[in-house]
Amino acid sequence: MKEMHLMKLLKFLILKEFLIKEFKFFQEENYNYLLLLLLHDESIQLPKLNVSYKPQKISPKFEGTVQELLEQKIKTMFSHPQFNTDVIKPLNIQPLLSHKLKTLSGGELQRVALVLCLGKPADVYLIDEPSAYLDSEQRIVASKVIKRFILHSKKTAFIVEHDFIMATYLADKVVVYEGKPAEECIANPPVNMVDGMNTFLKSLNITFRRDPDNYRPRINKENSQKDQEQKREGKYFHTELD
Repeated sequence: MKEMHLMKLLKFLILKEFLIKEFKFFQEENYNYLLLLLLHDESIQLPKLNVSYKPQKISPKFEGTVQELLEQKIKTMFSHPQFNTDVIKPLNIQPLLSHKLKTLSGGELQRVALVLCLGKPADVYLIDEPSAYLDSEQRIVASKVIKRFILHSKKTAFIVEHDFIMATYLADKVVVYEGKPAEECIANPPVNMVDGMNTFLKSLNITFRRDPDNYRPRINKENSQKDQEQKREGKYFHTELD
């Protein structure tokens, strides 16, 4: 993966939970031993990586307030002006600081979990389903926050996300996987967002247009005038406004 690129993997034929768990293995003591077993090369030694992980399911156990949690877990970043500007303020954490963690809604917990994940110093950030429990506006904000943080910090992130809109905001490159589940898989080279989405949507026979009011991708009704027009033009992912 080249520096400063965020890539989306489309039609990836592997369970996302397994993928995240394998990446988490980077921080385990037996990581190099696993490589030795797989590659049969004793000369290979990879450095142990510091990993920050946000799980899909968030089960709060902390008894205190959000502020107490952030001061305990990410004290340095919580007081850092740039982190406040880039992460805490956009995610609207300030109104939650005095609330008990266990009283938060699913969406509020998700935002706090993202702050905790990004606030931990790490080489690799693993973020599983950041869109869960967030409304459409919050998903866009969260996408921009994650992307800006990763690019500015020049770190590596693996983000598992099923929400199509959020994925389009997160990624600037796309890898399309083709094949048959549990049988074969071919990874195409990374391409720009529009070309990758066109290839992916064409395989599904689905077209998307850009909504003129909020600029978000919207699926076209099958065999509608717009659907047929875009298919004739080969524009399955139509980003221009008419």
